[in-house]
Amino acid sequence: MIFEVWAPKATAVELDVLGGRRPMERRPGGWWRADVPEAGHGTRYAYVVDGGGPYPDPRSRRQPEGVFGPSAVYDHGRFTWSDERWTGRDLRGSVIYELHVGTFTQEGTFEAAIERLGHLSELCVDFVEIMPVAPVPGGRNWGYDGVDLYAVNETYGGPDGLKSFVDACHREGIGVILDVVYNHLGPSGNFLHPFGPYFGGFAGSYWGEAVNLDGPGSDEVRRYFIENALQWLRDYHIDGLRLDAVHALHDKRATHLLAELSAEVDALACAVGRPLSLIAESDLNDPRMVRSLDAGGLGMTAQWNDDVHHALHTAVSGETHGYYEDFAGLAALAKVLTHGVLHDGGHSTFRGRAHGSPYTGVPGHRLVACVQNHDQVGNRPAGDRLPVPALKLGAGLLLTSPFTPMLFMGEEWGARTPFPFFSDHVEPELRDTEGGRRAKEFDGFGYAWEAPDPSDEQTFLDAKLDWGELKEEEHWSLLCWYRDLIALRKALPELSDPRFDRVRVTYDREGGDWLVMWRGESVCVAVNFSGETATLPVRVSTVLLAADDNVTAGAGGLRLPPQSLAICRATQEKDA
Repeated sequence: MIFEVWAPKATAVELDVLGGRRPMERRPGGWWRADVPEAGHGTRYAYVVDGGGPYPDPRSRRQPEGVFGPSAVYDHGRFTWSDERWTGRDLRGSVIYELHVGTFTQEGTFEAAIERLGHLSELCVDFVEIMPVAPVPGGRNWGYDGVDLYAVNETYGGPDGLKSFVDACHREGIGVILDVVYNHLGPSGNFLHPFGPYFGGFAGSYWGEAVNLDGPGSDEVRRYFIENALQWLRDYHIDGLRLDAVHALHDKRATHLLAELSAEVDALACAVGRPLSLIAESDLNDPRMVRSLDAGGLGMTAQWNDDVHHALHTAVSGETHGYYEDFAGLAALAKVLTHGVLHDGGHSTFRGRAHGSPYTGVPGHRLVACVQNHDQVGNRPAGDRLPVPALKLGAGLLLTSPFTPMLFMGEEWGARTPFPFFSDHVEPELRDTEGGRRAKEFDGFGYAWEAPDPSDEQTFLDAKLDWGELKEEEHWSLLCWYRDLIALRKALPELSDPRFDRVRVTYDREGGDWLVMWRGESVCVAVNFSGETATLPVRVSTVLLAADDNVTAGAGGLRLPPQSLAICRATQEKDA
């Protein structure tokens, strides 16, 4: 067994293995190497750098004793896959379902999540997107405090557990997207500093120190993250990666890390014979993010689109605080439905400056949109979700829109369980100040930050989905609504068409009570946001799907009960 580690500034590196320490041989490029024939799968080991440590391997494939323990040798070849016929999933035309492994089930494991895949299969989602699975301090965390980025959280089931989950998803015909964090590492259990210049020495985001992508020694740092991405796609058969907060990546090189990663992933896709997707979370509203490399873009398959969420949320909830201020009124919703984003170079009141650029020529499937996600629920003080009436309207518009829709776990039945922020830091100073740090992050957002203690175990336990809610009529009815919407989206080509020039929106410019989105020439989605019955100027031939049994169509127009939505075959008035 050959052990290798990069430590370019070290004068001596020792391998702590099999009850003793062995000196390692310096190799070119700052690498150190030792051959231990008697070591194998499961062998515990660590590194001692210039007398400091022992530290876990920066590229540790397994941390059986947690982030403060030794690494363990992990042989990928020992796992038996059954997905040899899996040919992958294309993001185009797909529906994504985001989940957090620890709260998706009461058990909080990959094994328990596998038992719920039948539910997702019946819902007809195409991808499951799992929040980060890297090891974290303690026993519970959203995942964005991860360290040992090549390993898998043992609490969830470790590397074999993740592989079993992916294998099971593929048997159900569901692709898997993994959320990864490359803009920072967690504040606890991060032992990269002694090995080399992994960090830039300045704050890259609110969450932590920026990684070194363009300074001295950054060649190997970039490879650290690129090879991490390739590991998930190759060795774990993952179908795509969601890249957290790429706007916090500090990279002034001529070739941005994302462009380099895109080229590497394209090459891997050719080698494995299946599509591999990269989805960026970015608040820049920069269309270069999703333009191809040969068109001068960064080559991302898609990006999260907060503008759609904000416009939908404002329309169905009436909230206009914080960044929702820019999205008040149906004009904002009409614009995002027809142009992809609201902020395309105009003034953002929340930011106090111009923001974004037009997404001309970018198809809607490159923009992942949602009514709820982990951020937009968890960044509310109590982690509260939208009520069922709001979800009916929001989902009706989202799942008939030109975007790639994404649901957040439990949304499909209107789960009442909250999803507040939670963590389990070991160090008292981190544990005791976590709540205050979160409050400071949202200072000035427009509401008092009165949140449960993130470090309290009960906060985590309260976030676990209650699958028993599905026995209640209101929740079962909403689940049927989501199932019908997804089925209709897959049955009618007009509803998944990503071309914005095929979308036309009319709305009530006086009271702001109703909106009609035309999909193609003869399919429309009509929404009544008000608390009163409304008659919309639409000549309907057939009501295809309605959120209320009392929807009626006649010569006078489409009559919608309060807070209801209908998808219809209709005649479009070109001059309306």
